[in-house]
Amino acid sequence: MTDTNTGAPQAPETATPEAAAPDPTVALAKEAAELKDRLLRTLAEMENLRRRTEREVADARAYGITNFARDILAVADNMERALKALDDEIREKADAGVKALLDGVELTERELIKVMEKHGVRKLEPQGQKFDPNLHQAMFELPDPSVPAGTIVQVMQPGYTIGERVLRPALVGVAKGGPKASAAEAPANDNSGEAG
Repeated sequence: MTDTNTGAPQAPETATPEAAAPDPTVALAKEAAELKDRLLRTLAEMENLRRRTEREVADARAYGITNFARDILAVADNMERALKALDDEIREKADAGVKALLDGVELTERELIKVMEKHGVRKLEPQGQKFDPNLHQAMFELPDPSVPAGTIVQVMQPGYTIGERVLRPALVGVAKGGPKASAAEAPANDNSGEAG
């Protein structure tokens, strides 16, 4: 049908306004998709923040006493030096009062180590182990053909860890090992020992 006033068909007039105006459902769907994307990103960021905060709190619990623990290591070292200052012969000849004092110092040292372990501080005992630059600091090398090269043969100062971190590396002396032929035999013997 044609409009009598204009003489133009009615259908083309209604088609033009529909094509020019955006469909409200398409616009709403696009806006909903954008909002959903923003929501999902915000939720992911919040989850990452929660995990990061949990890690930081756990680290603070585990490593919060690091500075205090470093200071206490000097006390532990001095107690160990005091006990090593007297050899067994002098201890045997000492009177009962001195023996009681030595027993008290030994008990105090054991208690100190126990308390440090309770709080995550562990003493490294590297004697006879393979040198690990992450845990040990080599002070010198000793020629020793009886052990493989790289084996710790002397501990000058014990090391400590707190949790998974090194609080203080152990100061050690490392074996150079024997001649190359015996150094090659030592790993072969170690492998056969591990298999058996």
